[in-house]
Amino acid sequence: MTTAPAAPAAPAAPVMSAAPVMSASSAASGGPAGAVRGPRGQLGPADVEAAAARIAGQVRRTPLLPLLPAPDRHRTGARLLLKAEHLQYGGSFKLRGAANAVLTLGARRIVTGSSGNHGIALARLAAALGAEVTVVLAGGAHPAKIALIRALGGRTVGVPGGVAERDARARALAEETGAVLVPSSDHELVVAGQGTVGLEILAEAPDVETVYVPTGGGGLLAGVCLAAYGHPVRVVGVEPAGTPRYARSLAAGHPVRLAPGDTVADGLRGQQPGAVPYPVIRDRVDDLVTVSDAEILASAALLRRRGIEAEPSGAVALAGAMRAGRGTGRAVAVVSGGNTTAALTSAATAATPAASRTHRTTHATRTTCTTPTPHTTRSLLEETS
Repeated sequence: MTTAPAAPAAPAAPVMSAAPVMSASSAASGGPAGAVRGPRGQLGPADVEAAAARIAGQVRRTPLLPLLPAPDRHRTGARLLLKAEHLQYGGSFKLRGAANAVLTLGARRIVTGSSGNHGIALARLAAALGAEVTVVLAGGAHPAKIALIRALGGRTVGVPGGVAERDARARALAEETGAVLVPSSDHELVVAGQGTVGLEILAEAPDVETVYVPTGGGGLLAGVCLAAYGHPVRVVGVEPAGTPRYARSLAAGHPVRLAPGDTVADGLRGQQPGAVPYPVIRDRVDDLVTVSDAEILASAALLRRRGIEAEPSGAVALAGAMRAGRGTGRAVAVVSGGNTTAALTSAATAATPAASRTHRTTHATRTTCTTPTPHTTRSLLEETS
């Protein structure tokens, strides 16, 4: 069975900068080729490269794994690979964007809205830095993900309604407390960090023809789109059939908001595209496909038979690739997360000591956000891995 390997020895302690790092392209009035206009400037491939350098010591460079064993690959000609983000620290790709944002902003108090995995990533980072994080979760959030956030020392706030209500509460809470808001996908630094998934795929498999990407808030898809500028690779976003916010929006020619939807992929329940990911996806994505819950569960079962424990959200890209059919072209499907109930429970048990070092409440208190002075710290993951 494929499981997350033991955490490697902690890398050399990075120097944490208190000053926000400017976007690599934000100072350019015209922006680089392929840059996309975001709410706060140009977001382009250079931002993904900068994120890769910034977070290199804090994230695991995950492998590409074959879906089929060697005899079957030779017999069928299928060359589908899996980008194993279920082996990432924290169990999902979310650590990449969270680390890029936290390392750049130097925030000591953080608020986010999350379905779970982004909150877990931020709680891990905050625990190692001595920072505070409050995670707002909508109804239907996985109880084991909530438990792990709390075990890592994070505060949690539950709200009725869907993702839109969750994110609105997170914004209000950040304003009330003076904390820094780090959204799960709708932020330039988060998108750039998620794009490092695409950089690694293209570096390891430069001849890849198609990359299938699970799509919720759109941060991962937008990041892979940025990484793919200038490369002859098709980028395909895969959404649950019950929440096709990007497919509907691109068809309409503008972002549209859907009613709260239901899907077994609990991490992909976004109701509308984010202001940052939407123009990137609009201008670069090659296709968007939807998959049913039955297809998602079948793909998760297939991964288990191959020794890969993926949560339903983590199996969505494979479902899209399976729907397209196994041709002779080389393709990669991103297995975005492995936070199954068993994995979460185990992680919460291991993280319990972190909780004893951090006071936790179920509501946010009024605080003042301060920016730390530059200092040297151990790897953010040394303490909580």
